[in-house]
Amino acid sequence: MNKKKIINDPVYGFIHIQSELIYDIIQHPYFQRLRHIKQLALANLVYPGAMHTRFQHALGAMHLMGRALENLRNKKVDISAEEMEAAQLAVLLHDIGHGPFSHALEESLLPSIEHESLSYLFMNALNKEFKGALDLTLKIFRNSYKRKFFHQLVSSQLDMDRLDYLKRDCFFTGVEEGTIGVDRIIAMLTVHHNELVVEEKGIYSIENFITARRLMYWQVYLHKTSVAAERLLVNLINRAKHLAQSGQSIAASESLKIFLEKPVSFEEFKGKPQLLSHFGNLDDNDIWGAIKFWQNDPDKILSTLSRMLIERKLFRIKFSNAAIRKEDVNNVKEAVSKHYKVLRAEAPYLFSYGFVSNEAYTEGQKINILMKSGEVVDIAQASDLPSIQALSKTVKKNYLCWPKNVSL
Repeated sequence: MNKKKIINDPVYGFIHIQSELIYDIIQHPYFQRLRHIKQLALANLVYPGAMHTRFQHALGAMHLMGRALENLRNKKVDISAEEMEAAQLAVLLHDIGHGPFSHALEESLLPSIEHESLSYLFMNALNKEFKGALDLTLKIFRNSYKRKFFHQLVSSQLDMDRLDYLKRDCFFTGVEEGTIGVDRIIAMLTVHHNELVVEEKGIYSIENFITARRLMYWQVYLHKTSVAAERLLVNLINRAKHLAQSGQSIAASESLKIFLEKPVSFEEFKGKPQLLSHFGNLDDNDIWGAIKFWQNDPDKILSTLSRMLIERKLFRIKFSNAAIRKEDVNNVKEAVSKHYKVLRAEAPYLFSYGFVSNEAYTEGQKINILMKSGEVVDIAQASDLPSIQALSKTVKKNYLCWPKNVSL
């Protein structure tokens, strides 16, 4: 069977599957599941075109990795065929640990377990199944391989993951402010003392990349309606967990029930392979299917939240630079409790408050520029734009959201 296939991608054109192992990994059920997890969770409630998936993103990141490594080879960086395949697999599988709705449900479905940790467990499981074929891939992924630039291409402030999701999310949302020059950025990459750097003539492309990332966060990832929708979904899942863990029967798929009915720790994932298999069965469809049942659940809070999400009757949200006052939270709690005739102790399921943060560039994880003089300088110092230093500061916005039919 010919496994060296070509995939037609709307962002890059043809994506070539370079090896039989890569093809077999893509065909595996753990990876195919990413077809059913949207890249931007509920952002399609704001941007209707944002229907692309983690599957598409992973293929795109793999494609960019191949292009980046070919570019480095052209610059006389010695890269073996084994390293080429392993690096492509590392970035292909970097998101395989994402659960339904990606980041949106990390804090509620599996609190305190990061998707990167689950990705590593999935990769270990695949490595056993493929008899050690992913040994080098795992080293690159966990940054234990001696040639550090491979890991930087998988996970850093200028990795193939970020390049693809900015390019792809910009394409599918139609938010043109997020446009970045992927071709030029890749062409400007090189290796200096085993570290990934950008040639000096690529400074302006990096400046645009950092600025575009900042804009995409405010316009897409942290858009007020996206945040409001995600907070509603988080509350909904937390309510379902509360009911399930109180002994009530909750309609859900077998795999989803496991994670609703009891908290699961990372140690349990490592010790019970069947838990990883159940998580590997979960995707957005499990959540939507359950919510369709829950809109008719006898629990008033669960059914109300489910109908709100299905009918797109989302929370009203108010952003503020100042901290949310305790008085305002209590006012919302009182109003929600009175409107829905629920106990004050249960009212927090029907509103939410907290903060979001936008960090376009962290100086602790540098994007290094190789100057013509041979000196390596952080982009924040190399750039003549004062805005780059400003973008290295974390900006926080506080929010308070509540049902639109509740008047304060």
